[in-house]
Amino acid sequence: MRTVAQVANVISFFMMFSVVGLPAWAAGPEAEVKALHAADQAWLKGFTAADGDAMAKLYDERAVLMPPNAPAVTGRDAIRTFLANMSSEAAKAGLVFSFADKQDGGANGNQGWSSGSYTIKDKAGNVVETGKFLSVSKKVGGKWLYWRDTWNADSPPPK
Repeated sequence: MRTVAQVANVISFFMMFSVVGLPAWAAGPEAEVKALHAADQAWLKGFTAADGDAMAKLYDERAVLMPPNAPAVTGRDAIRTFLANMSSEAAKAGLVFSFADKQDGGANGNQGWSSGSYTIKDKAGNVVETGKFLSVSKKVGGKWLYWRDTWNADSPPPK
């Protein structure tokens, strides 16, 4: 009889936990996705300012950046150099990079992802490229860091 009572108590505990704990658990991923999107906005701010250091600190030490039409770039220092050069060249050319208003994302424990689309405009405001991005992040010390980051254009590069 004690065994049945113990099992009933355990089942009751888990049922109570699932009802009481569910709202708190459900809110967690939304907050994490907001934090992932905040990292994306920090990246955009760093890119706009051609600040390689600001962008690099958003990447894990062993992150991999996978740009289109180029070899993968591995490690925070190499990513810093690549993004500093890319954003500096974009600034010199008068290109403006922006994300679409709607992004998607998800988080589970210390892993998360973010995706969306981007637009690049020239000095005159003409759209010169549209594309999409996907980043996979991991949470380290309470902070989301890019682990894998890639993007590609909707159209092939000009010949």
